Amino acid sequence: MNITVIGTGYVGLVSGICYAELGNKVICVDKDPRKIEILNAGGIPIYEPGLKELAAANREAGMLTFTTDLQDAVRQSEIIILAVGTPPLPNGEANLSYINQAAIEIAEAMNGYKIIAVKSTVPVGTNERLAQLISAHTSERFDSISLPEFLREGSAIQDTLHPDRIIIGANSRSAADVMTLLHIPLTEQIVVTDIRSAEMIKYASNAFLATKISFINEIANICEKVGADVTKVAEGMGYDKRIGPSFLKAGIGYGGSCFPKDTSALIQIAGHVDYEFKLLRSVVEVNQGQRFNVIRKLENIFHGQLHGKTIAVWGLSFKPNTDDVRDSPAAEIIQHLVDNGVKVKAYDPVATDNFRAIYEINGVEWCSEAMEAAEGADALCLLTEWEEFSRVDLGRLQQVLKSPILIDGRNVFEEEHLLGTEFIYYSVGRPSLNQGVKEQMPVLQF
Repeated sequence: MNITVIGTGYVGLVSGICYAELGNKVICVDKDPRKIEILNAGGIPIYEPGLKELAAANREAGMLTFTTDLQDAVRQSEIIILAVGTPPLPNGEANLSYINQAAIEIAEAMNGYKIIAVKSTVPVGTNERLAQLISAHTSERFDSISLPEFLREGSAIQDTLHPDRIIIGANSRSAADVMTLLHIPLTEQIVVTDIRSAEMIKYASNAFLATKISFINEIANICEKVGADVTKVAEGMGYDKRIGPSFLKAGIGYGGSCFPKDTSALIQIAGHVDYEFKLLRSVVEVNQGQRFNVIRKLENIFHGQLHGKTIAVWGLSFKPNTDDVRDSPAAEIIQHLVDNGVKVKAYDPVATDNFRAIYEINGVEWCSEAMEAAEGADALCLLTEWEEFSRVDLGRLQQVLKSPILIDGRNVFEEEHLLGTEFIYYSVGRPSLNQGVKEQMPVLQF
């Protein structure tokens, strides 16, 4: 099939390259000439393992091209996929200005029947409104499709080529059949539903996963008080098929471009229909507070005297294997430390440039190696579970730190790693491993 993907952000770029890998002829369009220049030169403007190689192979095969010419791309394709950004507004609602403009430009470029599929995450009812907007700017026939994405950064190619399911929201049976044919090489788990339900599935899925993360973090906080181990608790819970093991890893909370944006947007969607989503509001509140456990533990260790200390930070991206720093817990943690007179030395394997460009936090020493960041620091905070950090020699780390204090915000290390070291160690929800920052265990009375 001939496909045009509008938007070369995370979703659009990965989707376009993977559609080409399936044997479709794909044109990826973006208004940003700098992005297109990078892509045409063989580069990739985002960090995603394996994506550069996959793009190169499909460009060489003539199945994938990149352009700023939306009109020409639309006219060459039978399927148009909208994957432009819908960033949050200050009130939490999705900003639909970019997708509105793209829809108008598509309409004005149409030269015949098209299937227009919206892959961007949009509030319920947006597809119908976009269809009306397109109809107002063209007399050509088209069908509107909701095609929500569920890829995870860091494993996006795997998630796209081997998805758990494909959701197709459509009012046209024939258009749904075409989209089913496009995706059947990926999985037989294809759910065809009405457009509004498809839009809601995306929000509901992310809200539920965010809820699991906040839930296990609350359990972790209780574990610290009662002397239980949250990793053992999560393992035991995960064997229950009704619960499952995914997203039960305690830490400093979720971040990124999806969960924070989509939970806030769903709260707003509920508010517009006069419904207060109390559970999801609590999920967001718990997540916000969880990242400050790192600060609280540092204050506990240093008896509230953080001013003048040097703190090393390992990890700036919101998760490993990506350079995405949007709503990364590291941003608030570092900003709080700097605001309280702390010198921060920060390191991330790939995300440092993005972090500096987005957050512009003054008073941080940006390091090119992990040990460089740790050298001479009064404490180290591990905020992203990059594999590089799990392989570190803790004996050497202890030597380069001014004080052997390690705040493990992602539970990277196990008891055997710490044997023979003198670390004052804190992890999330594992009080038996914590050294020097143990909680006072209460006497439980019933």
